[in-house]
Parts: sequence; C-alpha cells; structure tokens
Amino acid sequence: MSIPPVISVVIPVYNRAEMVKRAIESVLLQKGVDWELIVVDDGSTDNTPEELDQYDKDDRIHLVRQNHSGVSAARNRGVQYSTGKYIAFLDSDDEWLPGKLEAQKQFFESSDYQIQQTTEIWIRNGTRVNPPRHLLKKAGHIFEESLERCMVTPSSVCLTRELFEGYGGFDVEYPACEDYELWLRITTNHPVGLIEKDYLKRYGGHEDQLSAEFGLDRYRIRALNGLLQKGTLSESKREHTLSVLGTKLDVYRKGCVKHGKPESVDWCDRIKKKAGLA
Repeated sequence: MSIPPVISVVIPVYNRAEMVKRAIESVLLQKGVDWELIVVDDGSTDNTPEELDQYDKDDRIHLVRQNHSGVSAARNRGVQYSTGKYIAFLDSDDEWLPGKLEAQKQFFESSDYQIQQTTEIWIRNGTRVNPPRHLLKKAGHIFEESLERCMVTPSSVCLTRELFEGYGGFDVEYPACEDYELWLRITTNHPVGLIEKDYLKRYGGHEDQLSAEFGLDRYRIRALNGLLQKGTLSESKREHTLSVLGTKLDVYRKGCVKHGKPESVDWCDRIKKKAGLA
C-alpha cells in the first residue's frame, strides 16, 4: 500500500489546451514536498484532451474526464479522487512559481491554521500590474473583508482536506462566484493564514473569463442571503452581512433596470423584503 502524498493539487480545465500546459509545468517544478496532481477535464471540446495525454505516463499525475459540469463540480471531483492531507487548487490559466508547495507545507507544520494562501503577481493582457490596495491579501479573521469581495484566490490557497470536506466543498449550483461563496462559509469560523511571498502568477484579460460580466453580483447576493438564512452568524457578523447585502442589492437592481431585466428587479425586491431591508 503506497503512502499518500502530502499535498493533492487539483486543476480543473475546460477548453484551455495551451494554458493548461503552463499550469501543469509549474506544478512539475515544485520540489521539497510529495505531491500528486489531479487534472479534471470538464468536457473540453478543443484539443485539451490530446494535450493532457502527454502527461499520462507521469505516475504523479492523474487525468480525470467528465461531462461538462462546471468548475465547482470539476474541483470537487478532483478532491474526491485525491488522497493528500492538504488540498491546493490551481486554475488552468494561472501558474505557480517554484517553492510554493514547500512553503505551504512548512507553514502548516509551524501553525494551527487550516487554510492559507500566498501573495501573488497580477498579469493583465500580458502586462504586470499592481493589484488595487483593497484587494491586497490579509491574514487572520477576514470574514468582514470577504463580504465585500473575494479575498481568497483559488490558485494560491491551500487547505486541509478535513476543512474542505467538512464544509461540503464548492456548491455546484453556482456557475460563477463559487469561490466567494465557499470562502464566506469558511471564514465565518476560521482565520486564513498568509505567506507574504509571491508564489502565484495570476493571469487575466482573456476572453473566456467570467469576472467582467454583468450580473455576477446575483451570485454574491445569493451567497450572502444563504449565509443569513442559515441563522448561524453572530449578531455583529449578521449586521455586517445585512449591510453588504443591502448595498449589493441596490447596485445590482440599478444595473438590472438599466439592462431591461424586470424579472431580476423583482428578484432583488423579494430578497430585500425577506431580509428585512425593504
């Protein structure tokens, strides 16, 4: 019976043949820690499957194929297939710098954190840019900051298997903002550690990214409302969540009016009324 690796890396991919090679190669450069890599092909229709086949002979790399089900289902499937004590995610359009996994292993061994991340380099349309100050990573209890925006980057995070499975993984009902929703649930009760060294190159600006699309706040609103409906927040966290929910509802509602989406306007009004914000 073989000994499980320390860290399981999960890369979900859909129609990113060239980009995923860069991501995989950056995992192959990780030294100083036993790892396994699970690449989940989420029903790609380009030549991604053929590009992945070249890694089939590396016994540290496991290729999993599934019908197109979305990034949440792909990540969850990868974790289900994995065996490591810790889980690290890497998006197919990003890449790690050497030393990331070793640094994260050492961080876990010297702290009580169950989830942590590193700082990162931003590349937008091929050019390095400085992330805005409000998106700079913080350590500790970051629930309040995470209400406003996603403060944990999937490609830099590493967490214990126990924590991930204990919170049920990513919600497959979220086609977008699935990371925001999961980190909110986790940061309600757990602090997030931070390694203040850039171990991630995070790429943006390509056409298939969802982050710039109108309407994504609908999923953030849904996540905030779901958190409130559970009734498990402390009074201070509940008040803060209500405040952020009200702001996001107002902004999203105005956008829906502008874009001629009356059904979404009605949805906002129902959420606001149910939350006692009307």
